[in-house]
Amino acid sequence: MPGLVPAVSHAQLSGAAAQPQPLDSPWDLRLAPQLEDHPLKDGAKPATFVIADHTSGTADQDLAAKGSAELRRGDAVVKADAIHYDQDTDMADAYGQVRVVNGGTSFAGPEAHLKVEANQGFMTAPKYHFNVTGGSGSAERVDLLDSERSVFVNGTYTACQCATDPAWYIKGSRFDFDTGADEGTARNGVLFFQGVPIFASPWMTFPLSGERRSGLLPPTFSMNSSNGFELSLPYYFNIAPNRDLTITPHIISRRGVQTEATFRYLSPSYSGTFTANYLPDDRLAHRNRYAIYWQHQQNFGGGFGGYVYYNKVSDNTYPEDLGSMNQFVNGTQTLYQQEAGLTYNNGPWSVLARYQHWQTLPPSIAPYSREPQLNVKYTKYNVGGFDFGAEADYSRFRITTADSTEGDRIAFNPYIAYGVYGPGYFVVPKVQYHFASYDLNHLSSSTPNNPKRFTESIPTVSFDSGLIFDRSVRLFGQDFIQTLEPRLYYVYTPYRDQSNAPLFDTAESDFGLAEIYQPNTFVGNDRIADANRITAGLTSRFIDPRTGDERARFVVAQQYYFADQRVTLNSGQSAVQARHSDLIVGAALKLGSGFMSETAFQYNQNNNQLVKSSVGFGFSPGERKVINVGYRYTRANTTLDGQPINQFLVSAQWPLTRRLYAIGRFNYDLAGDRVVDGLLGLQYDADCWALGVGVQRFANGINSSGQQNSSTRFMMQLTLKGLSTIDNGLVAAFRAGVPGYTPLPSSPPPMSRFSNYE
Repeated sequence: MPGLVPAVSHAQLSGAAAQPQPLDSPWDLRLAPQLEDHPLKDGAKPATFVIADHTSGTADQDLAAKGSAELRRGDAVVKADAIHYDQDTDMADAYGQVRVVNGGTSFAGPEAHLKVEANQGFMTAPKYHFNVTGGSGSAERVDLLDSERSVFVNGTYTACQCATDPAWYIKGSRFDFDTGADEGTARNGVLFFQGVPIFASPWMTFPLSGERRSGLLPPTFSMNSSNGFELSLPYYFNIAPNRDLTITPHIISRRGVQTEATFRYLSPSYSGTFTANYLPDDRLAHRNRYAIYWQHQQNFGGGFGGYVYYNKVSDNTYPEDLGSMNQFVNGTQTLYQQEAGLTYNNGPWSVLARYQHWQTLPPSIAPYSREPQLNVKYTKYNVGGFDFGAEADYSRFRITTADSTEGDRIAFNPYIAYGVYGPGYFVVPKVQYHFASYDLNHLSSSTPNNPKRFTESIPTVSFDSGLIFDRSVRLFGQDFIQTLEPRLYYVYTPYRDQSNAPLFDTAESDFGLAEIYQPNTFVGNDRIADANRITAGLTSRFIDPRTGDERARFVVAQQYYFADQRVTLNSGQSAVQARHSDLIVGAALKLGSGFMSETAFQYNQNNNQLVKSSVGFGFSPGERKVINVGYRYTRANTTLDGQPINQFLVSAQWPLTRRLYAIGRFNYDLAGDRVVDGLLGLQYDADCWALGVGVQRFANGINSSGQQNSSTRFMMQLTLKGLSTIDNGLVAAFRAGVPGYTPLPSSPPPMSRFSNYE
């Protein structure tokens, strides 16, 4: 009948599974009973089947089979030109083109002698293949210990799928395989790549699949203009399914041998990573060097948690000299966070208690540490239409810089808002209050007459409102829903003199689309800007009506001042005197064929000057095909020490052939006429191996004049698929340098034990 599967296709099925079903039925894919394991009842023995062109003997004693002989017992299969089977001893002797299949492993050779049910015996000159994991090889002899364990003498192993001339293989005097434990061990092993020995070890272990196993990982090589040749020889310890340790000696030609240890742990209630590097007696620096990184997350239950984030280096030039050897340190990093805290989150409550300290390297200025801090937040939404909450914060601020103000601060910031939301509009009036109390135990010599104890209280009233209009439009042959969203935001904060308050955690906020609708032009609790201004903005979106995706967005916004802002970050600064802010314009496009664009401009109408701009384009039409182009400009100001930012950036990943990929990044400073950072690499993807090379120009430290130093390194990474995978920093550099970068594919998925069913 039309629409039904022919019944003959189910001739070997029984019950409901044998009944024809419509092709469009909800269960037109179903389990085949023949592929299910049916364990025998207690005491029952599996049946033995013998098939051949000619058989002789008795079925309950000796049986000889010749010509395409085949013996089956459960999931064990023996095929040969001739088979002699003794049922009393369960011994099968096979001769001529022998194939033995058991538990997903197949062997082929001239002869085999084994006990069928126990899968014990030996085979001469075997070729073997692990059907599930894909590993294969040959040997002079194999001893089968059981259905999972086997020992090969003078053999080879490879995970390459090609039957002859594999790209890589291990040759050893003995191999011990345990498919149940997914582990192989080679004695006196030599690793060959393209016929050339590249590594040797008297003992090495490796996984038979992608699972983690203890053993040596492939060495990695790089070359750095500062350190010379760098060779890493990692050894991996698979301590437990949720714990592992990697110890890596780094041989640095110009400095010595650095040892790195990384310990990772994971449990339902906690997780973390601990990494330590140690370089004794650096030949260039003439001292011991080290770096420590520890990150820990803890869940105590009931909403309680904890964390540790600790990062420390031995000296001021460690990042510049050895940052390329450490994934947690980079050459331009000058602040290292050392923090531990307890958290509590439950409904509207959020609590943080922490101790925070900083290690500061020159030329950076040390920030204040919180020793300790207690922060409590309470937030409630839509209680009779009201949103309300409060934040209370106590911090004791300490700093390593001499002659600096230190002390305690208590801040309390309650608020209440009432939102009115309707189809196409919203109105949100809000009242908030800032209270701060200072208890300073040391004053800077620059402010000797300031009080040590004082309080501040500052109210703020704001009114946010907006309308949303939409219509259907058709552009470029496609239907869209276009919105028009005008928005007005008014804020009033009276002036309060805050010149006595130190700057513990406060700075001027950036000015952009994310900040233009905020009440305070500062971030932190030490300055609250006086304000009497209104922000006007207009947003228009183009939405795909079929999917709801936003295909385009255009935004324009500007602030208008009814009074000058008198509160400044530092005393002596000029007050803001203007009738309006800079004009902010932004646009985002997401078109078909993988094209995306984001653009933002900040324009000063009074001076007719472009203050800041950012233009970015991305094109990704398919997997491992991506091109990014960007331009960034910021006009010179005091924050930038009178130097503008004027940079052009392009990055890409693109296939040159079916197997060869090019990766590149070029960041050029037009103002300084120099390369900020650059990267050029190639990756070749073969069936069972991959090779990547790269040359990177990167920022590496800051000199005494505040300018960035640069360094160059060469990296090479060979990945033998099916053996092990480790990144020496090449893939991490590609991923960080090229937004949208996709690594090369790993090994193909493991095969089913029925893939080569016999």
